[in-house]
Amino acid sequence: MGQRIAVLGAGPMGLAVAYQLARDGHQPVVFEADDRVGGMTAAFDFSGLSIERYYHFHCISDHAFLTMLDELALADQMRWVETKMGYWYQGRLQAWGNPIALLKFRGLSLVAKFRYGLHAFLCTKRENWAPLDHLDAVAWIKRWVGKEAYEVLWRRLFDYKFYDYSDNLSAAWIWSRIRRIGRSRYSLFREKLGYLEGGSGTLLQALKAAIESSGGEVRLKMPVEKVVIASGRVTGVQIAGLHEPFDKVISTVPLPYVPRLMPDLPADVLAKFKAIKNIAVVCVIAKLKKPVTENFWLNTNDPEMDIPGLVEYTNLRPLNQHVVYVPFYMPGEHPKFAEPDQAFLDKVRRYLKKINPALSDDDFIDMRASRYRYSQPICDPGYLDKLPPVALPVKGLWVADTSYYYPEDRGISESIGFGRQMAKMLVF
Repeated sequence: MGQRIAVLGAGPMGLAVAYQLARDGHQPVVFEADDRVGGMTAAFDFSGLSIERYYHFHCISDHAFLTMLDELALADQMRWVETKMGYWYQGRLQAWGNPIALLKFRGLSLVAKFRYGLHAFLCTKRENWAPLDHLDAVAWIKRWVGKEAYEVLWRRLFDYKFYDYSDNLSAAWIWSRIRRIGRSRYSLFREKLGYLEGGSGTLLQALKAAIESSGGEVRLKMPVEKVVIASGRVTGVQIAGLHEPFDKVISTVPLPYVPRLMPDLPADVLAKFKAIKNIAVVCVIAKLKKPVTENFWLNTNDPEMDIPGLVEYTNLRPLNQHVVYVPFYMPGEHPKFAEPDQAFLDKVRRYLKKINPALSDDDFIDMRASRYRYSQPICDPGYLDKLPPVALPVKGLWVADTSYYYPEDRGISESIGFGRQMAKMLVF
């Protein structure tokens, strides 16, 4: 007989857990505080356009995601597009992302270009990341590419994402990002990325429907107040002051919420969760009458721009208007995170007009800002060793979020793959 299992969080990982549990004959109940499924992949109404609050794309190496599409009969909704990258440097828009663009890049010596290209190539070929786990990312990159290439191509990416944490990041985490993009190429000179017709919502709604058709539940606007622990085991969850019994509980909400949800965990376990740090994001999305550039991803190195880059989403997924995402990353405790939305909207308008002087104020149809306090864990050297185990020392209780598939960066495919594995593990 199947078990009744509570799943906290209806992001891709939580839905994948519940999907696998329902397939295996159990009765998962997903609890989500938001009024919609998806977490960081959830869509919103952008003046008539349903689109994700935060940008997402798919690589040809996203096997867990593609397998899920096959199972949900959505594979025919997948679209693959040859995309371009660019680099805004020294007030100039330059091509980027392939060997020819690297050779033509203005602002780097030939030796620096060679060292940078060799490092990127070797990262795509490396399989064993363990030797990188305890290395500092900045020191590792400088050793390979040299100080010149680091200053031009890497430093501002670190500074405007991690700020004071830039000098204490895992080389394994950075390596995984380089490898993922490198492996999205179908030739040395061409990059191919993918999108799903209808956006991430197509997958999210299909997952929700599959869970419910198999006997599971997805309860929206239903935040769990506490995971109830008694005599070393889980007995259920508390919702609106009432206890609801469950055989097991699996949490996929961001780890910083765990101490509040599970105050009765052993003190040493609580201390580990409290020690985890995360980067916040204010992501501005702009709808324009005309494109900014022809690139999907544009890295930026400009003293007047406090961003590592921007994503011109409609150069991947065609829409009626041109949509650009501009993320501002920073530690949640940074004073900038407390600034009003308008401050970020004004910056984006100014930045986009600088990159493309042909843009006028009349070309801006709409702009919005979304905030997420725990958008990404700060992965310092040896990060994985510092996390509590997924199966906590409380019978029937499992906890994970995107941190747990380190060194991979957060992503829909990684969340799906990890969630399904976790579901298979916890029923034993």
